[in-house]
Amino acid sequence: MSTVVHLTSVHNRYDTRIFLKMCRSLVTAGYGVVLVVADGRGGEEKEGVRIVDVGKSKGRLDRMLGATRRVLTQALKLDADIYHLHDPELLPAGLALKRRGKRVVFDAHEDLPQQILSKTYLHRATRRILSWSAGAFERFACRRLDGVVAATPTIRDKFKRTGISCIDINNFPMLGELDSNIPWQQKAMEVCYIGSIFASRGIREIVSAMALAKTNVRLVLGGSFSEQHIRAEVEKMPGWEAVDQLGFLSRSQVRDVLQRSIGGLVTLHPTPAYVDALPVKMFEYMSAGLPVIASDFPLWREIIVGSGCGICVDPLDPSAIAVAIDRLVENPDFAREMGANGRRAAHERYNWDIEEKKLLLLYSKLLTGA
Repeated sequence: MSTVVHLTSVHNRYDTRIFLKMCRSLVTAGYGVVLVVADGRGGEEKEGVRIVDVGKSKGRLDRMLGATRRVLTQALKLDADIYHLHDPELLPAGLALKRRGKRVVFDAHEDLPQQILSKTYLHRATRRILSWSAGAFERFACRRLDGVVAATPTIRDKFKRTGISCIDINNFPMLGELDSNIPWQQKAMEVCYIGSIFASRGIREIVSAMALAKTNVRLVLGGSFSEQHIRAEVEKMPGWEAVDQLGFLSRSQVRDVLQRSIGGLVTLHPTPAYVDALPVKMFEYMSAGLPVIASDFPLWREIIVGSGCGICVDPLDPSAIAVAIDRLVENPDFAREMGANGRRAAHERYNWDIEEKKLLLLYSKLLTGA
């Protein structure tokens, strides 16, 4: 049996992309799978995946240097057939593994240079320097690895333009996981936002929209605030009276929220990191049969309008968001039809079953040298 080790110093051990999708798919396909994490919660065996913990980092610097060293040490001990890196910080570890003759793949969850450009708390000149430097090192490292897995076609094309072997394995939902069994007429008067809560993901505008909505609708927030000053700010806004903030949710809790909601919000700001992204929550809303209210980006409009599964709005305009919410509330037949269209599109095109085949083919080629 071939052994695969997935490595992360940043992500949650039960991360949806890494653990729930990739690791479990590989176990089902007959691989021995180890997941190395750095969260301080200890080792365990879960659903056929052996989880090894190298200890929680003590601050950002330790995460970038100490955790990388600890992850590499553990990776070498495991002596696997394939190593799959999930963080840019681990690229030096990937290069060290390659020097020892190992097969190594880097998983680009995000466009790193564009992500840095979106960090508005950094000075503009600093952002540009860091973005260029990160991109240069990323290209240097990835040319020496056995391949790159990209979370979106846009990221894939970026790597391929520089001559780096890359395939896209999109973070689409697992069929059946979030299916709703609640009749539409029994749904609550709620719309939802699921995911980490940032200013750049539109929380100010969403809360503002709740004060402008004409219908008696509530907003359910499933996720944690990553910026506490933003939380303090929005809690003082008039629209907060119509908000139910649930905090971080388990997958079963996410399913429960989606089942009772009449729409899902993904109104991210038009930053370089988001415009060409494929947010997993958008596709999870579709999979659960919810109409989507999404930012009017060209790529997103192509998906949403093309599938007839939602409404695209200016994410910086709370009144436009409010109008879209009211439209779903006031037109249940329209909302139900869009939800059904989204579920159909997810089952036909946007699902993990399709992406899983790409992952297994990649691993087969790595092992056979094809």
